[in-house]
Amino acid sequence: MSDDRVRAHVLVSGRVQGVYYRANTRDAARERGVAGWVRNLDDGRVEAVFEGPRADVEATVEWCHTGSPAARVEDVTAEYGDPEGLDGFEIRR
Repeated sequence: MSDDRVRAHVLVSGRVQGVYYRANTRDAARERGVAGWVRNLDDGRVEAVFEGPRADVEATVEWCHTGSPAARVEDVTAEYGDPEGLDGFEIRR
């Protein structure tokens, strides 16, 4: 993999469950060609991992600040690292 590829581990808080946040995140990532996954956490947050070209991953993380139309995002944290070679994007349960 080239040095241009990156992995972002993201946590999103606010009203982000029950508002199609995961499905919209999947669609946003796929539109940008970003691999990874998204899931709900028991504490009400959403967790996601994005892998792909740096610009596309950063754009997807930026999208998380708005999220789905019904969401009210309060905070987004992202930790960047080396990609692990994920392929495709899925919603985890």
